[in-house]
Amino acid sequence: MRERAGVLLALVATLSCGGSHRVLVPARLDLQPYGRVGLVTFTVENAKGSLHQFATERFSEELLAAQPGIEVLELGPADTLLKRVGEKEVGIVTAQEIGKQRDIGAVFAGHLKVTNPRPGGGIAGLVTPHLEATIRVDLTVRLLSTRSGATLWRSSAWATQRVGHVALVDGQLDFSAKDPKEAYGGLVNTIVGLVTEDLRPTWQKR
Repeated sequence: MRERAGVLLALVATLSCGGSHRVLVPARLDLQPYGRVGLVTFTVENAKGSLHQFATERFSEELLAAQPGIEVLELGPADTLLKRVGEKEVGIVTAQEIGKQRDIGAVFAGHLKVTNPRPGGGIAGLVTPHLEATIRVDLTVRLLSTRSGATLWRSSAWATQRVGHVALVDGQLDFSAKDPKEAYGGLVNTIVGLVTEDLRPTWQKR
């Protein structure tokens, strides 16, 4: 019995000294200091339809899931405000104007850039909806202070994937699927997941 007890104690000591354990590492971007943040509908380049709106919704969902307790004020498109302040994208002045109008400490703004399919990738036949095409989508998201207008955080990601229910209209891809999740949900989930990595706590071995 004594020998068995000795072996057991030695085994426990070995596991305690040499074994590894996992610890939860906080997110790189902690939104708690801001209390409530704003989210402007993402803009889109080289495309029409609902791709940017769907991506904005998925970003909001990932943000809320990653940091429970954070309030997200979805502000919609900033087109009117941009024209009034004279900026082409959400920048220093726009962020400060949003801060004057809303009780938020920071605002997220994102931009999607769609790269049309390469020659020979099916673009010639892409003239009606419900067809597929392989495209590349780049997503860049920034968090700006509504006090100073300074950029507090920035992240970007891209993905190439075959998507369905798209059409070529006036030289631009039209993402007007009745079910965006089915048509290009996989592509959006990939880029949004990559962009929001800094918002999520992670488990690491120590």
